[in-house]
Amino acid sequence: MAQPEWMSIFQIKTNDLPEEDSWRLQFDDNIVPDSPNSGWKQYIRNTSAWFKCTSCGRGWPSNKVMVLFNMRLTKREGVVKVRAFRQNCKKCSAAPMEKPTITPENIDILLENLMKKIRIKCYHEDLGEAQTPYQTLEVKSPHEPAHCEACIAGYCSQSS
Repeated sequence: MAQPEWMSIFQIKTNDLPEEDSWRLQFDDNIVPDSPNSGWKQYIRNTSAWFKCTSCGRGWPSNKVMVLFNMRLTKREGVVKVRAFRQNCKKCSAAPMEKPTITPENIDILLENLMKKIRIKCYHEDLGEAQTPYQTLEVKSPHEPAHCEACIAGYCSQSS
């Protein structure tokens, strides 16, 4: 994932949060769904992304890319941990799991929805449950649980 892009969009989005609080974004491939550490709140969203196999160069789109956020606000310091689940190539044997490339538009939508969740879960605002939908990609084949990191670990809603 293009971390500088995530960081710059995140900083812009946090301007709408109370100015006396500072927020930072961390990438953490060790967080898992439904297991946030004590004091942390969870938010999970699907989005669209492209993947590219580092073995054969094949690329593919997916509209089933799980992105996990854990958030915490303590003593005016906010932290958001983010993990985008990976997929691997169905054509290569022993293909490595590849990180998704999410469009700037979908990063913006993910982080806009995240800000709403932060305001609900950390500031106890009543904003309802409406979320902005992500922009989908044209995908010609169905989601393949055997090649999805979230499905393999039993986290993806598509794995059942």
